[in-house]
Amino acid sequence: MDEKMRYGALYIRVSTDKQEELSPDAQKRLLLDYANSHNIFISPDLIFTENGISGRKADKRPEFQRMIGMAKTDEPPFSVILVWKFSRFARNQEESIVYKSMLKKQHGVDVVSITEPLIDGPFGTLIERIIEWMDEYYSINLSTEVIRGMTEKAMRGGYQCTPPLGYESSRPGEAFTVVPEEAEIVKYIFDQYVRCHRDVTAIARSLNRRKLHTKRGNVFEKRNITYILQNPFYAGKIIWNDIERDGIHETFISHELFQEASIRLQAAYQPKKRRNVSTCAHWLSGLVKCSTCGASLGFNNAKDPFFQCWKYAKGMHPGSSWITQRALENAVLEYFEQLLAGQEFSFTYHSSTTAVEEDPTLIYKKELEKLNSREIRIREAYENEIDTLEEYKARKQQLQAERERLNDLILSVKKAPKNDETKDRLELMKKIQTVYDVIKSPDIDYKVKGTFIRSVVEEIVWNRAENTLSFHLYMPGNP
Repeated sequence: MDEKMRYGALYIRVSTDKQEELSPDAQKRLLLDYANSHNIFISPDLIFTENGISGRKADKRPEFQRMIGMAKTDEPPFSVILVWKFSRFARNQEESIVYKSMLKKQHGVDVVSITEPLIDGPFGTLIERIIEWMDEYYSINLSTEVIRGMTEKAMRGGYQCTPPLGYESSRPGEAFTVVPEEAEIVKYIFDQYVRCHRDVTAIARSLNRRKLHTKRGNVFEKRNITYILQNPFYAGKIIWNDIERDGIHETFISHELFQEASIRLQAAYQPKKRRNVSTCAHWLSGLVKCSTCGASLGFNNAKDPFFQCWKYAKGMHPGSSWITQRALENAVLEYFEQLLAGQEFSFTYHSSTTAVEEDPTLIYKKELEKLNSREIRIREAYENEIDTLEEYKARKQQLQAERERLNDLILSVKKAPKNDETKDRLELMKKIQTVYDVIKSPDIDYKVKGTFIRSVVEEIVWNRAENTLSFHLYMPGNP
């Protein structure tokens, strides 16, 4: 008697692992042959295929989720799912059991491996679980080996990142080679930032006006410029997963130029909501505040240019904060002249918003927390028999040495002397002299003036009723 026709679905997956496995087309052909010989009808729209996706987690497989969603409907369009191997369905045994049980008990859908036939009954179920456990063990072990291999490669100074702007990869694992036309863009960015004192937003606009693009072919943004200026690869370093090594690739940015850019980035304190000077109409725009409401004074380039509180201009409060451009500029220059003549002043310390943490001990403590997590993973690798006892001991010794090093760094920071305010005051006076020389020059662009004055002045508060300007000076760093 003929076997009753069943409706089925095919689930085909090829992982990212460099293992010997059948291609999607080969899996599909074998699955369809099996379906034909077992009286299972497969509709073309019920063939679910995923390429280059890991099987460890089901939520990362969209076609798998779409198939499960169709199976959970009131009237599923299929009663059996065919796979080449159970490992194609899932390598995580817990998820495999959950999905198979749900499909079978709640929706009457079977999962069949065409290369791993099972007998009915408890013994067949046991064999299925053993197969799934072996697949999951292989997946976990492979993942560990991949990470171990990449770590070892990083320790040897190997290249396994994506080439940044200015470089290309000729052969996998070998040193990146310079792309001359892209290298010119990177050189321009460093030159404009360090030598011309332009801010990152202005540099991005300049590149976009010249129809130049990022490595991915997109327009430049502020974050792209900052990333390039901070990328140690241009200074000859290779970094992967906190492992830093000297690279052997050709560099076209000098170590000195990279360091200058890093120093300026770390010192470039910018209060929240302050506009980049390149977006301002005047070098004092956004820097001068209204004493009544705290809003910025906007610049009006009328016949007789002036500044006015934008909230007052919109009728949001009484009391004008109007001041002419000439009067404001003269008052600022006069203030700097008084400072240089010996007038007493106060200042505050501010850490850069582009620097990492104000307190270096916080960085070291975070690294200690990471070590604790790594220790747990190392112990799990040993308990799961992925690592031998010797490997476990060696890794634990490495962690302990790193933990001692970080604790020593924390102790050295705590013992380090605090900033010498007298020394910092002298350093700030040097910067004030430089800023004064720049802002008083009629030949220097207003954007450059704006960048320089913002390196020492956080804000200027204008009180029209009392005819006073209050200057808030700052110094990069911690007190």
